[in-house]
Amino acid sequence: MQTPSLRFLKTFHIAAKLGSFKAAAEELSVTASAVSHQIKVLERQLGLSLFERGPRSLSLTAAGALYLENIDALFSRLESVTEQLRRRFSREVVRLQVPPFFASELLVPRLSSFSATHGDIDIQIETDITPNENHSPDADISIVVGAGQWPDVQATRLFPQAYVAACSPELLRQTRIHTVADLANEPLIAHHHRLDLWDRWAAMFGVEALRPKQLIEFDSMSSIVHAAEQGVGIALVSAPLAASRFSSGSLTKVFDTELATGECYFLVTRPDDAQRLGVQALIGWLLQQYGAAAN
Repeated sequence: MQTPSLRFLKTFHIAAKLGSFKAAAEELSVTASAVSHQIKVLERQLGLSLFERGPRSLSLTAAGALYLENIDALFSRLESVTEQLRRRFSREVVRLQVPPFFASELLVPRLSSFSATHGDIDIQIETDITPNENHSPDADISIVVGAGQWPDVQATRLFPQAYVAACSPELLRQTRIHTVADLANEPLIAHHHRLDLWDRWAAMFGVEALRPKQLIEFDSMSSIVHAAEQGVGIALVSAPLAASRFSSGSLTKVFDTELATGECYFLVTRPDDAQRLGVQALIGWLLQQYGAAAN
């Protein structure tokens, strides 16, 4: 008899342990009908019934229970052997997701220090221009902006998010900005996903709303900062991430007052991932570089 498909065996293993085709489907990210079809094919290949199917119940037959006992041991052994093989012959790979501007301004300039001490750990870094408000399912570690309330993950605060009005030194010299109301005479640059920030910032000065002569929107903080440096207009930029731009003089603050959003940058990981040595090493380095104690 031909050995059953490993995929069908895994489907049986999960469905038998969970006692539900629907729960198995959610675990495998397939439909319940797909699970049912795979089980039927497996039963046909074996010439045995593995489940007793009732209108609202699902239970293992005697053959199914015996099969599960042996399959469970085989999968446990396979996972153990695979992990041992990976540890012996594979390099550790850690997947890190960060906002693009965080990556370019804070991560890349310091990354060589991690590589110098952890050259045996490979890092896969992913950036995404869309606001990353949750831990990525494809990442071991995420840098996330939010309030710190995420279920089923470990979240460690790094530093608060704040915005400040800034532009190029040349543009500031050319303009006559003395009050917040004067900004209405200048082009303002805004983040496409955070159009409320200018009004929130102006409200700190008692200005109900800003009506600039032109509003220019970008979908990333990197583009916003670059446009501000080129004299396109006045932008609200992330104060902690753009600190090096102010130090170098490519950007200058129009007003010193910063808008505290109540959000912070957090380092987020799942508890299981946090047990891996490579993940622990990168988390330790990230906290050393950007944690509250380092700022």
